[in-house]
Amino acid sequence: MSFLPCDRFMNPLIEQLLVVQDRDQRIKAHRAQEKAVPTERTALEAKREAAKAGFETLRDRAKHNEVERRKLEVEAQTKRDAIARYRQQQSMTRKNEEFQALLHEITRAEEEIRKIEDHELDLMEEAEKLAAEVKAGEAEFKKTGDSIAQQLKDLEAKSANLGTRLQELMTERASLAAAVDPETLSLYERILKNKGDAAIVALEHEICQGCHMKAPGSTVSAVRAGEELVQDPNCGRILYRVI
Repeated sequence: MSFLPCDRFMNPLIEQLLVVQDRDQRIKAHRAQEKAVPTERTALEAKREAAKAGFETLRDRAKHNEVERRKLEVEAQTKRDAIARYRQQQSMTRKNEEFQALLHEITRAEEEIRKIEDHELDLMEEAEKLAAEVKAGEAEFKKTGDSIAQQLKDLEAKSANLGTRLQELMTERASLAAAVDPETLSLYERILKNKGDAAIVALEHEICQGCHMKAPGSTVSAVRAGEELVQDPNCGRILYRVI
Protein backbone atom coordinates (compact mmCIF):
# COMPACT_ATOMS: atom_id res chain seq x y z
CA MET A 1 0.00 0.00 0.00
CA SER A 2 1.28 3.48 -0.85
CA PHE A 3 2.34 5.76 1.98
CA LEU A 4 0.23 8.89 2.23
CA PRO A 5 1.63 11.77 4.31
CA CYS A 6 -0.52 13.06 7.15
CA ASP A 7 -0.13 16.66 8.32
CA ARG A 8 -2.85 18.51 10.22
CA PHE A 9 -1.57 21.73 8.69
CA MET A 10 -1.66 20.41 5.13
CA ASN A 11 -3.85 22.17 2.60
CA PRO A 12 -7.05 20.09 2.27
CA LEU A 13 -6.76 20.22 -1.53
CA ILE A 14 -3.31 18.67 -1.28
CA GLU A 15 -4.71 15.88 0.90
CA GLN A 16 -7.47 15.19 -1.62
CA LEU A 17 -5.09 15.21 -4.56
CA LEU A 18 -2.60 12.92 -2.80
CA VAL A 19 -5.33 10.33 -2.32
CA VAL A 20 -6.37 10.67 -5.97
CA GLN A 21 -2.72 10.39 -7.00
CA ASP A 22 -2.35 7.27 -4.90
CA ARG A 23 -5.18 5.65 -6.85
CA ASP A 24 -3.77 6.88 -10.15
CA GLN A 25 -0.39 5.36 -9.36
CA ARG A 26 -1.99 2.07 -8.32
CA ILE A 27 -4.07 2.05 -11.50
CA LYS A 28 -0.92 2.64 -13.55
CA ALA A 29 0.90 -0.17 -11.75
CA HIS A 30 -2.01 -2.58 -12.26
CA ARG A 31 -2.24 -1.71 -15.94
CA ALA A 32 1.49 -2.32 -16.32
CA GLN A 33 1.08 -5.73 -14.69
CA GLU A 34 -1.89 -6.50 -16.94
CA LYS A 35 0.13 -5.50 -19.99
CA ALA A 36 2.93 -7.83 -18.92
CA VAL A 37 0.64 -10.88 -18.65
CA PRO A 38 0.62 -11.75 -22.40
CA THR A 39 4.42 -11.50 -22.47
CA GLU A 40 4.71 -13.76 -19.43
CA ARG A 41 2.25 -16.20 -21.00
CA THR A 42 4.17 -16.25 -24.28
CA ALA A 43 7.44 -16.84 -22.43
CA LEU A 44 5.98 -19.79 -20.50
CA GLU A 45 4.47 -21.31 -23.64
CA ALA A 46 7.79 -20.90 -25.45
CA LYS A 47 9.55 -22.63 -22.55
CA ARG A 48 7.06 -25.48 -22.75
CA GLU A 49 7.55 -25.81 -26.52
CA ALA A 50 11.33 -25.78 -26.09
CA ALA A 51 11.09 -28.56 -23.49
CA LYS A 52 8.82 -30.53 -25.81
CA ALA A 53 11.16 -30.05 -28.78
CA GLY A 54 14.14 -31.17 -26.70
CA PHE A 55 12.37 -34.33 -25.57
CA GLU A 56 11.12 -35.11 -29.08
CA THR A 57 14.65 -34.70 -30.45
CA LEU A 58 15.92 -37.20 -27.88
CA ARG A 59 13.10 -39.61 -28.66
CA ASP A 60 13.74 -39.26 -32.40
CA ARG A 61 17.38 -40.20 -31.83
CA ALA A 62 16.26 -43.38 -30.09
CA LYS A 63 13.84 -44.18 -32.93
CA HIS A 64 16.53 -43.53 -35.52
CA ASN A 65 18.86 -45.87 -33.65
CA GLU A 66 16.21 -48.60 -33.71
CA VAL A 67 15.57 -48.11 -37.43
CA GLU A 68 19.29 -48.31 -38.19
CA ARG A 69 19.64 -51.53 -36.18
CA ARG A 70 16.75 -53.11 -38.04
CA LYS A 71 18.25 -52.09 -41.36
CA LEU A 72 21.55 -53.67 -40.34
CA GLU A 73 19.77 -56.87 -39.30
CA VAL A 74 18.11 -57.07 -42.70
CA GLU A 75 21.39 -56.30 -44.44
CA ALA A 76 23.26 -58.97 -42.44
CA GLN A 77 20.56 -61.55 -43.16
CA THR A 78 20.73 -60.70 -46.84
CA LYS A 79 24.47 -61.39 -46.75
CA ARG A 80 23.90 -64.70 -44.93
CA ASP A 81 21.34 -65.74 -47.53
CA ALA A 82 23.83 -64.87 -50.26
CA ILE A 83 26.52 -66.99 -48.58
CA ALA A 84 24.10 -69.92 -48.44
CA ARG A 85 23.48 -69.57 -52.18
CA TYR A 86 27.18 -69.30 -52.92
CA ARG A 87 27.90 -72.47 -50.91
CA GLN A 88 25.12 -74.29 -52.74
CA GLN A 89 26.56 -73.15 -56.08
CA GLN A 90 30.01 -74.26 -54.92
CA SER A 91 28.73 -77.73 -54.23
CA MET A 92 27.30 -77.93 -57.72
CA THR A 93 30.19 -76.53 -59.76
CA ARG A 94 33.01 -78.64 -61.13
CA LYS A 95 35.10 -75.76 -62.38
CA ASN A 96 37.91 -74.56 -60.14
CA GLU A 97 37.64 -70.96 -61.40
CA GLU A 98 33.96 -70.79 -60.54
CA PHE A 99 34.63 -72.43 -57.18
CA GLN A 100 37.33 -69.88 -56.32
CA ALA A 101 35.16 -66.98 -57.49
CA LEU A 102 32.33 -68.17 -55.25
CA LEU A 103 34.78 -68.62 -52.38
CA HIS A 104 35.91 -65.03 -52.87
CA GLU A 105 32.29 -63.84 -52.72
CA ILE A 106 31.71 -65.85 -49.54
CA THR A 107 34.82 -64.38 -47.91
CA ARG A 108 33.82 -60.86 -48.87
CA ALA A 109 30.26 -61.37 -47.59
CA GLU A 110 31.54 -62.78 -44.30
CA GLU A 111 33.78 -59.72 -43.85
CA GLU A 112 30.87 -57.43 -44.54
CA ILE A 113 28.76 -59.32 -41.99
CA ARG A 114 31.48 -58.81 -39.35
CA LYS A 115 31.50 -55.07 -40.06
CA ILE A 116 27.71 -54.96 -39.83
CA GLU A 117 27.74 -56.87 -36.55
CA ASP A 118 30.37 -54.50 -35.12
CA HIS A 119 28.18 -51.57 -36.13
CA GLU A 120 25.18 -53.31 -34.56
CA LEU A 121 27.05 -53.67 -31.28
CA ASP A 122 27.89 -49.96 -31.29
CA LEU A 123 24.25 -49.12 -31.96
CA MET A 124 23.09 -51.46 -29.22
CA GLU A 125 25.37 -49.75 -26.70
CA GLU A 126 24.07 -46.38 -27.88
CA ALA A 127 20.49 -47.68 -27.64
CA GLU A 128 20.96 -48.57 -23.97
CA LYS A 129 22.22 -45.07 -23.21
CA LEU A 130 19.44 -43.49 -25.24
CA ALA A 131 16.79 -45.57 -23.49
CA ALA A 132 18.00 -44.26 -20.13
CA GLU A 133 18.13 -40.70 -21.47
CA VAL A 134 14.63 -40.95 -22.93
CA LYS A 135 13.25 -42.25 -19.62
CA ALA A 136 14.92 -39.43 -17.69
CA GLY A 137 13.97 -36.90 -20.36
CA GLU A 138 10.33 -37.99 -20.28
CA ALA A 139 10.20 -37.55 -16.50
CA GLU A 140 11.85 -34.14 -16.75
CA PHE A 141 9.52 -33.09 -19.59
CA LYS A 142 6.48 -34.09 -17.52
CA LYS A 143 7.83 -32.22 -14.51
CA THR A 144 8.48 -29.12 -16.60
CA GLY A 145 5.10 -29.40 -18.30
CA ASP A 146 3.26 -29.71 -14.98
CA SER A 147 5.16 -26.75 -13.57
CA ILE A 148 4.42 -24.56 -16.57
CA ALA A 149 0.76 -25.61 -16.57
CA GLN A 150 0.50 -24.50 -12.94
CA GLN A 151 2.30 -21.24 -13.70
CA LEU A 152 -0.09 -20.56 -16.59
CA LYS A 153 -3.03 -21.29 -14.32
CA ASP A 154 -1.64 -18.93 -11.68
CA LEU A 155 -1.04 -16.30 -14.36
CA GLU A 156 -4.66 -16.48 -15.50
CA ALA A 157 -5.81 -16.11 -11.90
CA LYS A 158 -3.46 -13.18 -11.48
CA SER A 159 -4.84 -11.58 -14.64
CA ALA A 160 -8.42 -11.99 -13.41
CA ASN A 161 -7.52 -10.53 -10.01
CA LEU A 162 -5.74 -7.61 -11.62
CA GLY A 163 -8.78 -6.89 -13.76
CA THR A 164 -11.10 -6.98 -10.77
CA ARG A 165 -8.84 -4.81 -8.63
CA LEU A 166 -8.32 -2.37 -11.49
CA GLN A 167 -12.05 -1.85 -11.81
CA GLU A 168 -12.28 -1.28 -8.04
CA LEU A 169 -9.46 1.26 -8.15
CA MET A 170 -11.02 3.10 -11.08
CA THR A 171 -14.33 3.28 -9.22
CA GLU A 172 -12.57 4.56 -6.10
CA ARG A 173 -10.62 7.07 -8.15
CA ALA A 174 -13.76 8.40 -9.85
CA SER A 175 -15.45 8.88 -6.48
CA LEU A 176 -12.42 10.61 -4.96
CA ALA A 177 -11.87 12.83 -7.99
CA ALA A 178 -15.50 13.92 -7.96
CA ALA A 179 -14.91 15.50 -4.57
CA VAL A 180 -12.02 17.65 -5.86
CA ASP A 181 -12.52 21.16 -7.20
CA PRO A 182 -12.72 20.76 -11.03
CA GLU A 183 -10.14 23.45 -11.73
CA THR A 184 -7.69 21.96 -9.27
CA LEU A 185 -8.31 18.46 -10.59
CA SER A 186 -7.71 19.67 -14.13
CA LEU A 187 -4.37 21.20 -13.10
CA TYR A 188 -3.37 17.98 -11.34
CA GLU A 189 -4.31 15.82 -14.33
CA ARG A 190 -2.39 18.04 -16.78
CA ILE A 191 0.75 17.83 -14.65
CA LEU A 192 0.39 14.07 -14.16
CA LYS A 193 -0.07 13.50 -17.89
CA ASN A 194 3.01 15.59 -18.60
CA LYS A 195 5.25 14.07 -15.93
CA GLY A 196 3.94 10.51 -15.95
CA ASP A 197 5.06 9.56 -12.45
CA ALA A 198 3.62 12.09 -10.01
CA ALA A 199 1.97 15.50 -10.11
CA ILE A 200 2.33 16.14 -6.36
CA VAL A 201 5.64 15.61 -4.60
CA ALA A 202 7.24 16.45 -1.29
CA LEU A 203 9.50 19.40 -0.70
CA GLU A 204 12.18 17.98 1.57
CA HIS A 205 15.08 20.06 2.83
CA GLU A 206 14.09 22.65 0.22
CA ILE A 207 14.60 20.02 -2.51
CA CYS A 208 11.77 19.03 -4.86
CA GLN A 209 11.47 15.25 -4.74
CA GLY A 210 10.22 15.23 -8.32
CA CYS A 211 13.06 16.95 -10.18
CA HIS A 212 15.53 16.93 -7.23
CA MET A 213 16.36 20.58 -7.67
CA LYS A 214 16.52 23.22 -4.93
CA ALA A 215 13.40 25.36 -4.80
CA PRO A 216 13.64 29.16 -4.55
CA GLY A 217 13.17 30.68 -1.11
CA SER A 218 9.81 32.20 -2.01
CA THR A 219 8.53 28.81 -3.10
CA VAL A 220 9.77 27.18 0.08
CA SER A 221 8.01 29.81 2.19
CA ALA A 222 4.76 29.42 0.28
CA VAL A 223 4.83 25.63 0.67
CA ARG A 224 5.49 25.93 4.40
CA ALA A 225 2.58 28.35 4.76
CA GLY A 226 0.30 25.75 3.19
CA GLU A 227 -2.35 28.30 2.26
CA GLU A 228 -2.39 27.63 -1.47
CA LEU A 229 -1.24 25.18 -4.10
CA VAL A 230 2.38 25.86 -4.95
CA GLN A 231 4.08 24.61 -8.09
CA ASP A 232 7.80 24.06 -8.33
CA PRO A 233 9.09 26.67 -10.81
CA ASN A 234 11.64 24.13 -12.07
CA CYS A 235 9.39 21.17 -12.98
CA GLY A 236 5.85 22.44 -12.47
CA ARG A 237 4.85 19.77 -9.96
CA ILE A 238 2.66 20.69 -7.02
CA LEU A 239 4.65 20.69 -3.78
CA TYR A 240 3.76 19.80 -0.20
CA ARG A 241 5.91 20.10 2.87
CA VAL A 242 7.39 17.21 4.83
CA ILE A 243 6.69 17.36 8.57
